[in-house]
Amino acid sequence: MFIRTTALALLASLATAPAFAEAHMSKDVVDTAAASEDFETLVAAVQAAGLVETLKGDGPFTIFAPTDAAFEALPEGTLEELLKPENKDQLVAILTYHVVPGKVMSTDLSDDMSAATVQGGEIMIDLDNGVMVNDATVTQADIEADNGVIHVIDKVILPSE
Repeated sequence: MFIRTTALALLASLATAPAFAEAHMSKDVVDTAAASEDFETLVAAVQAAGLVETLKGDGPFTIFAPTDAAFEALPEGTLEELLKPENKDQLVAILTYHVVPGKVMSTDLSDDMSAATVQGGEIMIDLDNGVMVNDATVTQADIEADNGVIHVIDKVILPSE
């Protein structure tokens, strides 16, 4: 119980960080991400995958959003390959693996829970050592948008093949 309370307190403190204080006012999840300098790669990937209109839809969506640094940490050449038109299906699969249907706030999370992604796979939530989504750490939580919520993660998570 202490770990869960500590993790939720961490999430609450992360959610009050000023980086998105104004960025998420009356914007959908795409506009909210685009308003931040930390998601230029994610927004470019969403555009390349043709997912902008979908993610601007009614939702609600929960997005576990990798930062630009998370994309830069991928093996050299990976991002460039994914952004090629012939790899669009693979890019769509990776991006939709970061999206859970519905609005899942940090207070809705529980240790060792799994959640079905739009891609069709499952992600695992671990609250034992901070808040983890698979092997990515949530660095900022509960960034609300008109059609969902964004949780910032420090790693691109990949669906199992």
